[in-house]
Amino acid sequence: MTNASEMPRKLTILGSTGSIGSNTLDVVRQLGGRGQFEIVALTGAGNIALLAEQARQFGAELAVTAEDDKYEDLKSALAGTGIKTAAGKSGLEEAASMDAGWVMAAIAGTPGLAPTVTAARRGADIALANKECLVSAGDVFIRTVKQGGGRLIPVDSEHSAIFQCLTGDHREAVERIILTASGGPFRTWSREKMANVTADVARAHPNWSMGLKVSVGSASMFNKGLEMIEAKYLFDLRPDQVEVIVHPQSIVHSMVGYSDGSYIAQLGSPDMRTAISYALTYPERGQLNVERLDFAKLARLDFEAPDEARFPALRLARTALERGGLQGAALNAAEEAAFHAFVDGAIGFLDMADIVETVMDRMDDGRSAGTIEDVFAADEEARRHAGELISTKEKAA
Repeated sequence: MTNASEMPRKLTILGSTGSIGSNTLDVVRQLGGRGQFEIVALTGAGNIALLAEQARQFGAELAVTAEDDKYEDLKSALAGTGIKTAAGKSGLEEAASMDAGWVMAAIAGTPGLAPTVTAARRGADIALANKECLVSAGDVFIRTVKQGGGRLIPVDSEHSAIFQCLTGDHREAVERIILTASGGPFRTWSREKMANVTADVARAHPNWSMGLKVSVGSASMFNKGLEMIEAKYLFDLRPDQVEVIVHPQSIVHSMVGYSDGSYIAQLGSPDMRTAISYALTYPERGQLNVERLDFAKLARLDFEAPDEARFPALRLARTALERGGLQGAALNAAEEAAFHAFVDGAIGFLDMADIVETVMDRMDDGRSAGTIEDVFAADEEARRHAGELISTKEKAA
């Protein structure tokens, strides 16, 4: 843990009611709870009962629901506790602006970008679980973190693994990084079979317990594509230095290959709390109650090349990396729009990649992001294009 003179450590969790946020609070509980950590602010969306319970349990100063129409429910749930309440975008900005030295950025999707940028600007250490900050706004966000003076610590299991493998080593000797992918529930399925799957089928991940967005992203491998783009910015790599390998057991979380031909890998049980704990206690390690690996029982670890014909998301991510500019923002926004349309039953599983590719091609005009406003404008444009394509597919169905 950290030096006793620095305790309690002040934390804000943006997205506390989701999978990452709930696991973060479990890690806080295991590492000493309110005796070791001061929860400054918690934010959630529509699960007011859980948000209020978390705020009471951990004594948060502020609780925020991102949904404006849920404000009265949250205020009522916390009446008499002394805990401040807020709602909407302004509430998220208030939470991000408060005096917490460590901020877990776990709001899924583009809504998490603005408050995370706010926290980075004031110099907070950012534990990053929100992909959009780097996928959509990589150059802008990295510049903001550097100017603010805080640290950026990845929380995704793959990026945490790379971060741990790189600690203490010479970055100039890094030849490549290899992100592992489980392959999701459709790893061995044909495209013909995948064409008719529903969101309920796609969300059934074989190894990890995750929210709907990440689970469907894993099934389509869009999640891995986004991680490729994140890795480029997190570790200052060339696009050709980022690779993906399918590893069904999810035990090797990722690897770094060095110029002398050696590889360093990080292994562990598939449990997000390990990566969260490392981010929270870095550069030290906490005592965590998670499953330990039994290597005698593992028997085997399998690896196979990803099939980009069946999972075109990886090819699209590579294209975004090579084109640069606002292509990451276009990919991300179009994927989010297509995801929601798939979950609503408006389009098929395979339609998502087709929509993303068309939007990226339409926006392949060499533009770059100078400010965060440029990113938001590109995001809005991509969603408009995606909406037109979704509407066309609906009419054709």
